[in-house]
Amino acid sequence: MKFEDLLLEIGGFGRFQILILFILCLPRINLPMHFLLHNFLAATPSHHCAIPHQEVFVNLTMEEVLLISIPREPDGTFKSCEMFLQPQFHLLLNSSLQPENNSIIQHCQHGWVYDHSQFTSTISTEWDLVCEQRGLNQATATFFFIGVTIGAVLFGYLSDRFGRKAMLLLSLVCSVVFGMLSAASVSYSMLAITRTLTGVALSGVSLIVLPLGMEWVDIQHRTFSGILTSIFWSVGNMLLAMVAYLVREWHWLLVAVTGPCLLSIVCLWWVPESARWLIVNGRVKQAHRNLLRCARMNGRKDFAVSPEVRNSRSRHLRMATDKNSGESYSYISLFRTPVLRKISLCSGAVWFGVAFSYYGMSLNLTGFGLNMYLSQFVFGVIEIPAKMIVYVLVNRTGRRQSQAWALILTGLCIGANVIIPKSLTSLRSVVAIMGKGFSEAAFSTVFLYTSELYPTVLRQNGMGYTSFVARLGGALAPLVFLLDEVWRSLPEVTYCAVAVCCGSVAFLLPETLNVRLPESIEDVE
Repeated sequence: MKFEDLLLEIGGFGRFQILILFILCLPRINLPMHFLLHNFLAATPSHHCAIPHQEVFVNLTMEEVLLISIPREPDGTFKSCEMFLQPQFHLLLNSSLQPENNSIIQHCQHGWVYDHSQFTSTISTEWDLVCEQRGLNQATATFFFIGVTIGAVLFGYLSDRFGRKAMLLLSLVCSVVFGMLSAASVSYSMLAITRTLTGVALSGVSLIVLPLGMEWVDIQHRTFSGILTSIFWSVGNMLLAMVAYLVREWHWLLVAVTGPCLLSIVCLWWVPESARWLIVNGRVKQAHRNLLRCARMNGRKDFAVSPEVRNSRSRHLRMATDKNSGESYSYISLFRTPVLRKISLCSGAVWFGVAFSYYGMSLNLTGFGLNMYLSQFVFGVIEIPAKMIVYVLVNRTGRRQSQAWALILTGLCIGANVIIPKSLTSLRSVVAIMGKGFSEAAFSTVFLYTSELYPTVLRQNGMGYTSFVARLGGALAPLVFLLDEVWRSLPEVTYCAVAVCCGSVAFLLPETLNVRLPESIEDVE
């Protein structure tokens, strides 16, 4: 007896599944509020070198003090990282005569002055992560995603070994602890360490939520469940814009985005362990109890009408258990057999491209001509219709075609904005929003697609491996922005090329539309 047959008996999509999916969507809302927090946590407001002994310039306005103390960019704005060795009083007579002798210019010697009109404080203003220290600012996001990468491997294995629910609870508790410690950071080193550990903890939430929900849902509603869960990521995107708009101080912003994890911890009490996982791991009695609970809530009270039926069903469950008993699985198992090896290599490449391009766009809110809060909100809004379109496409054209073309079109939109002149702000914004929609469509599809490619005995290992590769992409994405010092458009060209190449790899994966979830490696091969 296949597990799908049991789901048909107890109700594959009833009140029980709706309750579970709703509860699991709560931590899903919280994820983007941390994953995309770098936009606001590490925002760099306009700044210039601090000017010493300003009291001697009592007869000059602030604009005139800046004029004689700070050199200008070609567009007329004051430079952020340089100052004159001595005040250039002659510029008061003719400000257009900018000195051509670089020997009278030096790097900032007395710190920086920041514009606090938009942010009360960020980690950039707290520890002067600008100019020569700009790399440390971008590295904050990389540290977080390195943590997520480590967590993907760790929780992928642990959730297959000790169960989905227990590891989800552990990851939520650790997220609260390390999130609050991040908010209390008194040095950059402390923040880097605690943000890395927060990434490790939140990786468990990201990794476990979708498979735990999917393993309780029948084939017909699998796509709907995956898309519904991912919509709450977009809700979190929009909430982040509103929370960041209201909370402009970085310590309290971290508290505000970490607090909701407490609600998820409380609500997790009503979520049972995956019956699929319990059966595969030989815990038949507990699996049967969870199935009975599901049947009662779904109004299928005839699920255990007689001892004969119960005994027969228990025999089927034990048979399913015996098929997998005595076998031990690890990440190496993903590469032992030919079909699984091909799936693992190709899905890893696709996940890397999806995450690399998604975070490349999401962490560049100021590059498309919109206010950063509005950009964050609009990027969240556009994801919802993108998911609706994905829901139709993956059921009509299949997972493979949807995955490949969504990622390729993401890359083409990023590439288009390299060509479009910056003066055409509206057009650039429209293309960017379209690209963000395709990017989210690729992300929504890859979660659903991957959970269907791997068998139950290796599903969390498979999700852990692909999440590991994706987080490598997420960790590298913010550092690519530093390539603009080589060529201003090099970051966008890099994102474009990776997205198109990785999207093409998706054509090599098998189709999973209307196919039963595989239970064992033999089912895949």
